[in-house]
Parts: sequence; C-alpha cells; structure tokens
Amino acid sequence: MKAIRFAGPDSEPRIGVLDGDTIRDAGPAGPQGFVPTPEAWAALDAASGASHALDEVRVLPPVVPGKIVAIGLNYRSHAEESELDVPAVPVVFAKFPSSIIGHGDDIVIPREETRPDFEGELAVVIGRRTYRADAESALQAIGGITALHDVSGRRAQLETPLRQFTLGKSFDTFTPMGPAIASLDGIDLTDVAVRTTISGEVMQDANTRDLIFPVVDLVVYLSQGLTLEPGDVIATGTPGGVGDSRDPRRYLREGDVAEIEVGGVGTLRNGVRMEA
Repeated sequence: MKAIRFAGPDSEPRIGVLDGDTIRDAGPAGPQGFVPTPEAWAALDAASGASHALDEVRVLPPVVPGKIVAIGLNYRSHAEESELDVPAVPVVFAKFPSSIIGHGDDIVIPREETRPDFEGELAVVIGRRTYRADAESALQAIGGITALHDVSGRRAQLETPLRQFTLGKSFDTFTPMGPAIASLDGIDLTDVAVRTTISGEVMQDANTRDLIFPVVDLVVYLSQGLTLEPGDVIATGTPGGVGDSRDPRRYLREGDVAEIEVGGVGTLRNGVRMEA
C-alpha cells in the first residue's frame, strides 16, 4: 500500500491511498502528514473516500519529519568515485526539514551554488519510537520507504577543509521526497532498486543489496543513543554516478528534470531552476 499527501480541491492537505494514477481520499492530513504507524496504515486501508486523479492534485511531501538523518558513502561505488576509503562505521549527517519539497515542486539552485549535484536515495520513515534497537525491533520500527533526492551543493559542502555537509545539503528545496510512502508489504529492504535519471539520461542505477551498511543495520546503529521517533526519516545513502565525479562533470542546470525511482515506491520527479 502507498500513502500520499496532497492538496485537495480546497487546498487543504489530505491523506490518500495511491493506486497507480488514482488517489483514494482518506481524509484531512495532520500537521506531520502521514506518519506510518501500524494504526495509521490500518486506518488508511479502511479508507473509502472520493477518488482523485494524480495529475489533478498538488502532491505534498508525504511526511513532515522531526529530523532527517542522512548517511554518506554507503555504497562502495560512491566511496570509490569520491576517492575516499570505504567507511568502517556509518557516516552520519543531518539535513534540515525546512529543505523538504514534494513531487512536482521545483528544485531552486541558490545563486552562489556553482556545483549543484544530484543524489538519488531510498529513505526509510520510522513508524515506531525506538531506542537501542536490535535487528528485530529495528525492522519493526520501519514504517515504510520513500524516494528522496539528496540535492547537494558541492561548493558549500567542499569549500571548507573539514568538508562540512550541513549547509550544502540543506538549502531550501534541496530535499525532494515522495511521491508516496510505501508500506513494507512484499518489500525486501535488501533488494530494492534505486535509479536516478536527469533529463532522460540514467545517471545512477543501483540496488540496496550494494549498501555497505544495510537498512536495518543503520536503524540499529543510529538508535544507540539517538531516539528515533515516528515520522523521522533516514536517507540511506547514494550510489556511484553523481555529477561531481563524472568526466566531464555534470551538474544540475536550468530546465533539468530530475527523477528518482525507488522500487515499490514509484518515481519522484522535480524540475530544476536557478534562483533569479
């Protein structure tokens, strides 16, 4: 099942079940959007409201997380193209929730950012409060998955000696997410395809079986000292193929269309424009 948040005819946020190109209305959305708790999925399954065509509504980010925890260098191919050692433990950084936009919204590149890059990722959304999880409880804590575009301003990210990530990863509009949250029914987290296409050209094509630190292991690792709350998002890392490592380099530019396809979720699509 897929949960989607959208603006209804009255422009108020609503939750629905996404089935192909049709949305079955499940009622008004709360301030956090769709938080994929077991109770929320059960209520969604019982929804019997009006139907809406996907292309006739504005799709909103499916969830408004309290925190976005991101993982760097979690595919060997990306570590190698970055000319960095494969990490012995997960590389953790954060993205500000204010950077989130939805499917169909434009990514806006700040005037100062000369190296705007793309990073397609599978993200997990927490559905149960968890602290000091083991593998079993970590899997139970995952409420669903979605597609996330970790847009990265390499100028801001790499201009300091210590390569600070936060600013260049958290510019306004730099975290497209969606279009929906998929439940884990029938999904094997160790075998999910992740593909990034920029203006029709495939740039990244990988699978979560290539992750250095698998999804469940990330939840276990992060929860040792960090409480993960329902609605929190974990971006699990991007594979090789980013624009900054290409020859010649390929950055996002005016008029591009970025598509992040995650197996079981669908395709997150956003236009790109430069700040005026």
